Amino acid sequence: MLHILENDVLRVAIDDHGAQLMSILGKKDNTEYLWQGDERYWKDRAIMLFPICGRLEEGRYTYGGKSYDMTIHGFIRDVDLTVESKSDTTLTLSFSDNDKTHAQYPFAFLYTVTFTLDGDKLVHSFTVKNTGDGELPFGIGGHPGFNVPLVEGATFADYYLEFSEVAPVKKVILTDRCFMTDALEPFALEDGKIYRLHHDMFDHDAIFLTDMAPAVTLGSAKTGKSVTVSYTNMPYLGLWHKPCTEAPYICIEPWNGMPADDGTVDAMETKKYMVRLPAGASEDFGFTIQIAQ
Repeated sequence: MLHILENDVLRVAIDDHGAQLMSILGKKDNTEYLWQGDERYWKDRAIMLFPICGRLEEGRYTYGGKSYDMTIHGFIRDVDLTVESKSDTTLTLSFSDNDKTHAQYPFAFLYTVTFTLDGDKLVHSFTVKNTGDGELPFGIGGHPGFNVPLVEGATFADYYLEFSEVAPVKKVILTDRCFMTDALEPFALEDGKIYRLHHDMFDHDAIFLTDMAPAVTLGSAKTGKSVTVSYTNMPYLGLWHKPCTEAPYICIEPWNGMPADDGTVDAMETKKYMVRLPAGASEDFGFTIQIAQ
């Protein structure tokens, strides 16, 4: 079911299937900022990631000596969430473990996401609670795509990413199969803050950064329209569009979690890059999308 949140500035649509954001419409001139999906490039728009981020070697992991299958980015994007509360500007959705999730993820949890419109901002607030007796390991993240260009007459190469402050940004080195290597290298930015977009930046698939500034803006000198993504408790930032294409979008993805190491079928007891909650504990995460019209 599609849910609409609206204020004087924005109108957004959210599907309770997967808690996927489906539209961010600027009401000043009805500009659509969110990628609208296209099978040629990427059919989705803004999937959520839980309880893993990225790929597992062989599409599986082990826990307690048993093997469990799980597809890329986990299962939250494929389930119907329950509406806990809704107003004109706020929607809270939740999902908890069940027999079906236990077949691929043998842990007890409560996943909650709240979408809040606040002026020109759409705030995503996540809480994960461990409702079981043992440790809860998980990854969590977002995968929103944004239209590039945002105005007619501009091109993808007219746009840039500008971080909110100078920081010692590092690129996470992945293998050609998009698995981890544990290697990092400096990520060069103009004036310590700016990266200019070009389609071939994704010829080797996604770019992942860490130690970055707390916000990044997608903008262009040709328009005042921009999108700023800020993030809380999300130590990794992914940038992506379909490799080796001229896809007219870019995904800006805050993550707390990363793929498996290349060639390693993870044991969940020791899998790296995971959040680990003790029994009864909960933890908050979030990111905000701010629109300039």
